[in-house]
Amino acid sequence: MRFPFSLSRAMSSYMVRCRLRGVRRFPLVLMLEPLHACNLHCAGCGRIREYKDSLKQRLSVGECVAAAEECGAPVVSICGGEPLIYPEIERLVETLIDRGKHIYLCTNGVFMPKFVERFPKSGRFLWNVHLDGMEATHDAITCKPGTFQKAVEGIRAAKEAGMWVTTNTTVYAETDMHEILVLLEYLTELGVDGFLVSPGYAYQAVFEKDADAENLFLSRREIQRKFAMVRKDLERFRLMTSPIYLDFLCGKRELKCAAWANPTRNVRGWKGPCYLITDRHYATFQELMDETDWDALGPEHDARCRDCMVHSGYEPAAVMAAQRSLRDALTMALWQFV
Repeated sequence: MRFPFSLSRAMSSYMVRCRLRGVRRFPLVLMLEPLHACNLHCAGCGRIREYKDSLKQRLSVGECVAAAEECGAPVVSICGGEPLIYPEIERLVETLIDRGKHIYLCTNGVFMPKFVERFPKSGRFLWNVHLDGMEATHDAITCKPGTFQKAVEGIRAAKEAGMWVTTNTTVYAETDMHEILVLLEYLTELGVDGFLVSPGYAYQAVFEKDADAENLFLSRREIQRKFAMVRKDLERFRLMTSPIYLDFLCGKRELKCAAWANPTRNVRGWKGPCYLITDRHYATFQELMDETDWDALGPEHDARCRDCMVHSGYEPAAVMAAQRSLRDALTMALWQFV
């Protein structure tokens, strides 16, 4: 299976329960940011720039667990910032697993070798390591030599320990798609269990800090061209990028953004309207859901969404599409089990 069986079962049963209750919009993954501090300063990262005034703030474990309970999503993606510098990361992971959640711990991998033995070897815990290219490219994007090798060291240690490891790769304007294929070949040899490949988002906060940063990001047409170029080659790998979302990235179909499916909780509250755009922070999850005009988002309504094809909004849309079409449902089922 492409995902741990317990995760697939939990997600499927959760979605059925939501549908039976007549819930139109419901979260699939909580993006939990217990802190925004990071040991790196990557060129394309909006978080450390947008939240530069609150880098010393942290959510408590209690606040994190309360957010997971309030949201109710079966999966919690612990990100940031760099979650491995959160002082109580082990207790947070343990507590969330005890509450029945599946955890993706999203890391740049630099400190990963020191932490492998501290986390459970369980289908409920998955590493998600960010790698944007082979060594020279990745180190250039992270602005620090040696980060690629540290991440690889962590991946090796985690696989030797029998843990689930996935990777997350962001495609930028200057990304060589052939290099991405080489990267996936290399990571496959290391035993990585799955790969997420998604285009970057042009954060306003990045532009404000660096005028040249606009050259990092892709237009919608450029995204479609890059992904269409390697679509067949990507299918050789254990992608966690679904075939429906991949069709969307290649310009073969349209999807309506489902930003509500991946809500973000951080030190300032519930970030709205989405993981990428910030208009305000809400005090509660329900306020975020009730007070956000979800129909006003998307490239046809909001200029900030014009070139966005990012995983956090459109992969959930692919999942929802499979709920409405037998053909899409069969496509997703085959992809999951093959």
